[in-house]
Amino acid sequence: MRDRLSAYQMKRRAGNRAGSRTMRIVLALTVFVILLPVIVTMIWTVTGRWPWPSMLPQSYTMRTLQELFSGSSPLYEILWGSVIIATVVAILGTLIALMTARATEIYRIRGRRLVSWAAMLPLIVPGTVFAMGIQVILIRMGLGDTVTGVILVHLVAALPYCVFIMTDITAAVGNSLEEQAQLLGAGPGRAFFDVSVPQLMPGILSSASMAYIISYSQYFTTLLAGGGKVKTLALVMVPYIQSGDRALSSVYAVTFVGSALLVFFIFEALIHRIMRTES
Repeated sequence: MRDRLSAYQMKRRAGNRAGSRTMRIVLALTVFVILLPVIVTMIWTVTGRWPWPSMLPQSYTMRTLQELFSGSSPLYEILWGSVIIATVVAILGTLIALMTARATEIYRIRGRRLVSWAAMLPLIVPGTVFAMGIQVILIRMGLGDTVTGVILVHLVAALPYCVFIMTDITAAVGNSLEEQAQLLGAGPGRAFFDVSVPQLMPGILSSASMAYIISYSQYFTTLLAGGGKVKTLALVMVPYIQSGDRALSSVYAVTFVGSALLVFFIFEALIHRIMRTES
């Protein structure tokens, strides 16, 4: 009996080692597939000439960096505008989604299914149709070619994802602890902010990060709503990609990815810090 048990344990350990080795190989291949295009793009940012089939560039240049920092649209102005717009969209989208989730999942308002369905409309309507229609509305409202108009368009595009996230986490958290806090004498506001908000914080940060990256990557809607006057990083980057200038398009692409990843790292750090504080 002991021999059979030992043999079974040895087979199980061998299977675990084989499975762990396979997972490490798959993980290494995944990282390689993700990092290889990034590395090539980073090389292209300083490449002057790289003809096929050469493995390495034949010449290097700094014109891309000069264009990035001292061109017609300096990088700091474009980045600042993009960050401000995306941050406002993230805050507004998360607040609206939080109120929508509370109304549909906690207070069970009448027509809550209609509200949930209406929140998904931006995903149903084709983006081109939506952008052209909203452009006409913004012009009639006097918000065409303005930052406010661009924020409103981005907000509509980001809301479905924010509502999805906040609805799920609100339904999971519920309001039982909040009701207990009110029974112990806390007011509605204090019970919400002291009890429910800490539990909802991971979802709030996830919703904000999703809204941020959606706003940050909008091109066509920004072009129509902003009329080319409101410049964002995506709006400046796409024409370079379409022009075929690989060096300039690569330097803007690296800047775009790097700045977006920086925001995600900040949100991730906030989530971990909040989770450690709660535990």
